[in-house]
Amino acid sequence: MNNRPALDDLHVFCTVAQRASFVATATELGVSQAFVSKRIGILEKQLGVRLFHRTTRRVHISDEGERIYAAARKILEDVGTLTETAVSAKGEPSGQLRISTSLRLGRNHVSHVLSLLQRRYPKLDIWLELLDRRVNLVEEGYDIDIRVGEPTQPQLIAHRIAESSRILCAAPSYLRRRGHPKSLADLAQHDCLVFRDREQAFGVWRLQGPNGTDTVKVTGRFGSNHSDVVLNWGIDGNGILLLSVWDIASHLKDGTLVRVLPAYREPADVWAMTSSRSLDSAKVRVCVEFMKRHLSKGKFALDTKLPE
Repeated sequence: MNNRPALDDLHVFCTVAQRASFVATATELGVSQAFVSKRIGILEKQLGVRLFHRTTRRVHISDEGERIYAAARKILEDVGTLTETAVSAKGEPSGQLRISTSLRLGRNHVSHVLSLLQRRYPKLDIWLELLDRRVNLVEEGYDIDIRVGEPTQPQLIAHRIAESSRILCAAPSYLRRRGHPKSLADLAQHDCLVFRDREQAFGVWRLQGPNGTDTVKVTGRFGSNHSDVVLNWGIDGNGILLLSVWDIASHLKDGTLVRVLPAYREPADVWAMTSSRSLDSAKVRVCVEFMKRHLSKGKFALDTKLPE
């Protein structure tokens, strides 16, 4: 009997660990909840440990599961590296690679990773488009769209690049002047800096907290489609903002901004979206794996760790 875990089962396990939900995992992977439960059961039997503690609403990873999760992620990353190496061995990726992404993510991170990619594969020609809107991959001729937030186009293939969240924060000067909100309802009495990031609804914050997901309509005197502008307004003490952890990590560390209502967050993973027709494209596969590796570690990685 083969007791070695299958790579597909490790992928299912890592997704459950990340999403803390069999339902969310099933939706993301396009399988049934029963399939997810069965694969986790098989993996637990093979490894001889309980990976999760289950409740009626959520699953919580066990101590043993945490250790196995770290090892499983390393295995899957190594397989990604192997895939990239195999693609390179069969023939160096070449031709034009057209990529779209949002403004700040593209300028501060994706552009630098693409520079490394082109250095590794010099036959590639890179075109990067920075846009404040969602693109139509097929009609507009893009190979990859790198975006923040839950994938909403089932006809596309979603590759998770990095886990992240948007969190609430404000400048100390604003909080001294207006006070700290104690609940989500208090946000109605505050100036909120409204940012529309491509497909984000304007002025609507969907926040996960102790009681599940709450939708909050916020208003303020400032709004923009550019996170740099909203960030500057926040640092100037003009209100409360909701931005990705990686976008504000340095300001949280130096105290320029402080977290507000820390029990709440908005899931905002980073994804690479591709079309089904690009599955056999060496340049697309290599780029996706390259993004996964270099945006999770290294000089241009996204700092996605939630502040204590």
